[in-house]
Amino acid sequence: MNTNSPASIPGSTKYKVLAAVLGAVIPIAVAVLYYFPNVFRIEGAQVKALPAVNAVLNSLTAVLLMAGYYFIRRKDVAKHRAMMGSAFLMGSLFLVSYVAYHSQVPSTKFGGEGLIKTIYYFILITHILLAAVTVALVLFTLYFALTEQFQKHRRIARWTYPIWLYVSVTGVIVYFMISPYYT
Repeated sequence: MNTNSPASIPGSTKYKVLAAVLGAVIPIAVAVLYYFPNVFRIEGAQVKALPAVNAVLNSLTAVLLMAGYYFIRRKDVAKHRAMMGSAFLMGSLFLVSYVAYHSQVPSTKFGGEGLIKTIYYFILITHILLAAVTVALVLFTLYFALTEQFQKHRRIARWTYPIWLYVSVTGVIVYFMISPYYT
C-alpha cells in the first residue's frame, strides 16, 4: 500500500476543498475590487510603485515557469520543483500586490486609439479571462504534486503551464501598454 496516497496524507481532502474555494473566491474578490475600488480604500496609502512591482513579479514568474518546464523536460525533478515553487511564490506576491494596488486606486483607462486600442483590449480581455481560471489551475496542479498524484499533476499541468505563462507574459504587456496613462 502506498503510504503517500492522497487518502493517507492528513487533511488532503481539506486541501482540495481549500484549493477549490480559493480558486473561486480570489477571482471574485478581484472583480469586486475592480467594480468597487473605493470599498477598501485607505487614505494616504502609498501604492504608486506597485504596478511596476507587479510587472517585475509577473516577469519573474514567467522566467521561473519556463525554467521549471526546461528542468522537467530534462527529468531534473528537484530543480523543476524549486522553479515551480518559486513561480508560485512570485505569483502569490503578485496577487497580494495587485489586490493592494487595486483596493486603493481606480482602474486606469487606456488612452490609445485605433488598432493599438483593439490590440490592447484583446490582450487585456484574454488576460483577465484566463487569469480568473489560473488560480484554481495552479492550486490543483500544486495539490496533485504535493500529494504525489503525478499522473493527475501532469494531466492538469499541460493546461496550467501555457495558461499561467500566457497570463504572466500578457500581464507585463498590459502594464507597458497602460503605463503611459497612469496619473
